[in-house]
Amino acid sequence: MLSWGDFKAIEPEMAEVVERLFSARRHKTIATVRADGAPRISGIECVFEDGQLTFGSMGGARKSVDLHRDPRFALHSSTVDPVEGDEASWPGEAKISGRAVADGLIGGEGAPHGERFVADIVEVVVVHLDEDARRLVIDWWTPGTGRHVVDRD
Repeated sequence: MLSWGDFKAIEPEMAEVVERLFSARRHKTIATVRADGAPRISGIECVFEDGQLTFGSMGGARKSVDLHRDPRFALHSSTVDPVEGDEASWPGEAKISGRAVADGLIGGEGAPHGERFVADIVEVVVVHLDEDARRLVIDWWTPGTGRHVVDRD
């Protein structure tokens, strides 16, 4: 299993950008795989703490059921539109893919009951614009191939 801390030790600068993009807003989006193989998109919150990327799911939620059946997920930071005329200030967006590992129950006494998951990281992506806001820059990393950067017109 590759933890967030492991990734951060390998690519500290990229990890810092990802954490900043993920912390810009509270709500993120997660994709899971339904029983019929179709994707399911759900809102979610996540936390980078103690070298782990963690997220929860309320008890009985479909995303939790999905993750127990097929642990693959894709997590997407919140997005904002580039400001027209100031596109270069757009911070970009980040994506993390991996496998969710159940890590116990959460909640109780006034808090909703649910389950905590820890991410086993298999891909990290940051998408942003170049300094002139003319090209899309895709910066991605996987354990098998390392880090790659591609510019697109």
